[in-house]
Amino acid sequence: MQLGKLGVWQFTDGMTAAESASFAQKVEKWGYSALWIPEATGREPLAHAAWLLANTSKLIVATGIANIYARDARASVSGQNTLAEQSGGRFLLGLGVSHVPLVEGVRGHTYGAPVATMRAYLEAMKSGAPFSAVPPAEAPPTVIAALGPKMLELAKTHAAGAHPYLVTPEHTAMARKILGPGPMLCVEQKVLRESDPAKAREVARNTIGFYLALPNYRNNLLRLGYSAQEIDDKSDRVTDALVAWGDAKTIRTRIDAHFAAGASHVCIQAIPPEGGRMADDVLLAELAPGGS
Repeated sequence: MQLGKLGVWQFTDGMTAAESASFAQKVEKWGYSALWIPEATGREPLAHAAWLLANTSKLIVATGIANIYARDARASVSGQNTLAEQSGGRFLLGLGVSHVPLVEGVRGHTYGAPVATMRAYLEAMKSGAPFSAVPPAEAPPTVIAALGPKMLELAKTHAAGAHPYLVTPEHTAMARKILGPGPMLCVEQKVLRESDPAKAREVARNTIGFYLALPNYRNNLLRLGYSAQEIDDKSDRVTDALVAWGDAKTIRTRIDAHFAAGASHVCIQAIPPEGGRMADDVLLAELAPGGS
């Protein structure tokens, strides 16, 4: 898989199926190499990936992330190989352990030790999940959501790389140091086309507030040197670190900082100036690596 440098990370649950297909076609036309879609309480991501792949011709569709508690290892192998074969190798499976509220509160499962649970899952995919249908031409890659050192080490030894979400260039540098030069490092970066500091930070705080209450993201920020008080207050320092706001030139500087720190791919989540989970098409077109 030749994953280019820039991709788009986008919630598509607010779009109809036809709208999501049209959006994927725009992402492809703009020249982005991949469209990343999440899994929470909306569409089943592998089924939706099939729709997006069927409506595009070059675009890679990646899950960011598919929850390992939603399907067993064999189901992931079957889905991954099916989508890779159907699309000519354009599906990238991103897996993650999700978060306690989504796993226990929403799905009713018991949330296990994250690294051990992910390791067992990846090993089951590799050794205990046969696929008897026509295989894809090449074995499809898997990346895992990884923030802490132990999960990043697992991404190095048991996967094709890592997909860190809600991170800074400083985290990217730490991740690359752990991963070494070979594995994929596909980082998500939130971006916002707003140059007024007060307006930008208001929208940014509303966007990141949900995430800062989740232990996985909170602990990662603590490791990076942010205080518990800064995180609780959604301070300017935390907000500015997680959301790149301003004009396209300013935002490109943040994206370039991730590449300088060792990212192989940056998937940008373009927040509309008024907030919400729909995409800012104007900003995506401005930041596009090619196309029209």
